[in-house]
Amino acid sequence: MSQAKRQVVAEETLSETDVANFLGRHPDFFERHLPLLRRMHIPHPSGSATVSLVERQVAVLRQRNDELERRLTELIDVAKANNRIVDNIHELAVAFVRLPGLDARLEQLEIALREKFGAERAVLILFGNPAEPRIARPGFVKTVDREDPALKTFATFLRSARARCGALRDMQKDFVFEREADSIASAAMVPIGEHARLGFLTVGSHDPNQFHPGQRVDFLARLGELVTLILEGGDEPGIRVS
Repeated sequence: MSQAKRQVVAEETLSETDVANFLGRHPDFFERHLPLLRRMHIPHPSGSATVSLVERQVAVLRQRNDELERRLTELIDVAKANNRIVDNIHELAVAFVRLPGLDARLEQLEIALREKFGAERAVLILFGNPAEPRIARPGFVKTVDREDPALKTFATFLRSARARCGALRDMQKDFVFEREADSIASAAMVPIGEHARLGFLTVGSHDPNQFHPGQRVDFLARLGELVTLILEGGDEPGIRVS
């Protein structure tokens, strides 16, 4: 059989998969056959011309590099945001220690939620007797009976007793934010006390992306622990820190 015929038979026998598998097993193949590499051309991505395989590989590497840089930038931005949240929670904890009573601490909490945690509106729902509320702070603290039928819409959240972020249902927004419900596009809910025994904190924003479902909630859990401490501490004076 002539060499030309043997070449035709080999080409008909080898599939594209065979060639791909061979190159995968021998990634240095083109390094050992540089003349062949220089002769190979593939269509340009724009369709305007052809480029060598080496040029295409360089372009692919550049694209991968751009993607890696983009991901790195995103990770850095997330890390910076997380650091800001940690700093804000630390500052809030220090303020709670310095302040002399429950009313002052709740006032500081409301201010911090608005200025440091992106809240356009925040409501602290406490379980108790609405006729004899333990804390009177209209607009921020709302006392409700633990058996109030309106709380059924929060049943899943209260059973899990875990912080969550995302859009609230209309009934939930109406119950918590009342007249401002329509303006709230996203919210974070934080249980207060073990198994949400004391109630829950709801932080609302006009921005639908401020509190999204994919957001980390461990920082919110820490915030919930802080609020639990100040509520259980009652009106005991704060510890003065020099």
